[in-house]
Amino acid sequence: MEALSCILSLVNHHPLVTNPVTIFFIVLVIILLAPVLLNRLKIPHIIGMIVAGIIVGPFGLNVLDRDSSFNIFGQVGLLYLMFLAGLEIDMYHLKLNLKRGLLFGLLTFTIPMVIGVLASVYLLHIDWLTSSLLASMYASHTLIGYPVAARYGVTKSPAVLISIVGTIVAVIASLLVLAGAVNIHKVGSLDTAELLLLLARLVIYCLAILYVYPRLTRFFFKRYGDKVTQYVFILALVFLSAWIAKRIGMEEVLGAFFAGLVLNRYVPASSALMSRIEFVGNALFIPYFLIGVGMMINVRVVGQTSTLGIAAVMLVVALAGKWLPAWIAQLVFKMPGAGRRMMFGLTTAHTAVALAVVTIGYNMTDAAGNRLMDETILNGTILVILVTCAIAPIVTAGAAARIKIDMLEQGDIDEKAEQHNLPENMLIPVANPVTAAALVELALLMRSNRRRENDSLYAVHVRGDNSAASKAVGRNSLEIAQKAAAVTDTGLTPIERYDLNTVTGLVNTIEERDINTVVLGMHRKSNVIDSFLGSKLEQLQRMTNRMLIISRCYIPLNTVTRIVVYVPPQAEYETGFPRWVKALATLSRELGCRIIFCCDDKVKPLIRGIIRRARIDTRDEYRELSNPDDFILLSNKILDDDLFVVIMSRANAVSYSASMKDMPEFLQHYFSSNNLIIVYPEQFGDQANIESFADPLATDIGGTASPLWIRLRALARSANNFKKRFTQRGRRSKKIEL
Repeated sequence: MEALSCILSLVNHHPLVTNPVTIFFIVLVIILLAPVLLNRLKIPHIIGMIVAGIIVGPFGLNVLDRDSSFNIFGQVGLLYLMFLAGLEIDMYHLKLNLKRGLLFGLLTFTIPMVIGVLASVYLLHIDWLTSSLLASMYASHTLIGYPVAARYGVTKSPAVLISIVGTIVAVIASLLVLAGAVNIHKVGSLDTAELLLLLARLVIYCLAILYVYPRLTRFFFKRYGDKVTQYVFILALVFLSAWIAKRIGMEEVLGAFFAGLVLNRYVPASSALMSRIEFVGNALFIPYFLIGVGMMINVRVVGQTSTLGIAAVMLVVALAGKWLPAWIAQLVFKMPGAGRRMMFGLTTAHTAVALAVVTIGYNMTDAAGNRLMDETILNGTILVILVTCAIAPIVTAGAAARIKIDMLEQGDIDEKAEQHNLPENMLIPVANPVTAAALVELALLMRSNRRRENDSLYAVHVRGDNSAASKAVGRNSLEIAQKAAAVTDTGLTPIERYDLNTVTGLVNTIEERDINTVVLGMHRKSNVIDSFLGSKLEQLQRMTNRMLIISRCYIPLNTVTRIVVYVPPQAEYETGFPRWVKALATLSRELGCRIIFCCDDKVKPLIRGIIRRARIDTRDEYRELSNPDDFILLSNKILDDDLFVVIMSRANAVSYSASMKDMPEFLQHYFSSNNLIIVYPEQFGDQANIESFADPLATDIGGTASPLWIRLRALARSANNFKKRFTQRGRRSKKIEL
């Protein structure tokens, strides 16, 4: 028996596995099997990782020890979790729910503080200072259930956004209470000057990050386009922000979360950079943190009689202190029951800040040498962490499922309407390996977020000869385009085509694949007599009626600050009007920037209606531009970081005018150094092509001439526009303010 007890003692103190390779293998097996096994039981995999950490940890089978690797990766995982929470927030919805979030933050901080202080003083018989310190643990929480909400795709719901804003308020207020309690313990009284100094450092820190990080990120991204380099740069900024937050007296989690909010604008949700950030965090760092949380939990303390009473009081206070604010917020904001459960599930878990508070209280002693928080409080806190970390993902998962169903039910009308629409098939001609990835990125950012199974994305390279060099260029371009789409988990079909010429190959591909939208790069002038768009693009827009998006961007898309759209008169009568409005609004939403439509007053409600009906949440603004001559004035208003979009029109179209013919020359003369996108809207019916011996490819294959009434209407409109411009010559144009 003595030998057995000695062996158990050795096993209890010395982990079975100490080899780094074996430790990492066991962690990977846990990360792999936890979701697979628990998905069958309808249990969130987060609980599985925490339970696995308890089993293999020092308080379980003692297979692994919570060594420096778990300390480092666990801390990195916590910061990564908070960074992702800030990065994935929809800033548009966050601003809409900011006031409600601040109110909920005050509730979820004040109610646990009051209940915690009263329960600690009158039930646990703890002094007021220690009670305030312990109550700050109840008031704070960790968004451990946020990955569950992200998996269900409900992070943009009001309940989630309100909870996130409330988390910011609760964590900051709890840390201030913690700092004040520690200061009182050291000095003997509340040092108001020290507390005000902490607030001043916090304000200066926030202002510095808000000013420096956007400019530094935009500068770096413009010069370094490699996604791996950008990923390392983003992480460096996150941990720098966390380190500075720790230096000024706050917690690192606050710095990581704030960095995510600031960098949110430069990491679009559909970008390759976002995919890399989410992949690394969800595959390694965050699971490491969850397993490490489980390894800190000692389930043996549950059986101790001295702990059960105190732990029961602490657990009731912790749960009631977070449920009551969620219930009050539900009543005040008139939310459904799923919203209350979501707010409670996201704010009920206690991990990092709770351990920090209890550790500080455990290490602090009074004049007699007694600890402010004894072992029973420490064990009770561990039980609170265990129960709340188990409850939070379960409650969040149930609420997220209900919210997801409600969101789908609210979108039933739009879904049924979309079923009658044509598939959203996009074609990306890639002629150059250098620009292939950028064109794919633009196409992905413009795609609708409701991707149906029959929607497709194609990349095509058309070559006119079978030489080895031409084949190599084509295959290299298609391979780069395919990799750029694969990074974002988007399927792309490469097409290598041999045809008579580039334009004929593109037109044939458009017809064969039923393409709706073509995204291609802008032609660059090769000689003096060459036109602005080039002969190929001019031929292509005459030979097809599908929407053409022609891009010329000198800076990365995620560094664009505004999108300015010029809408010509009568553009609302074109068949493809809703499609290009949705595409540009989606691009604005993904980039997180404003979109300004320069158009006539009567077009504003139509554009706004399309955006609202499509439920594209973006900051859309409108500027009156009724006079065609005001177009030239826009050249002084477009900045280097803006994206200027011009809506063009094909000849004999409804919105075509005489001034449209001179538009390429205006763009070349006044907007030669600006980021530019030219859009030819989609048009149904036969194209009106003018045959010419000098340009034989301008004739549509199998096309027919336009009816006589279309030609007469276009001629009358041209005469009317000429008359209007002649009478307005010399009149000073109205100034456009952007």
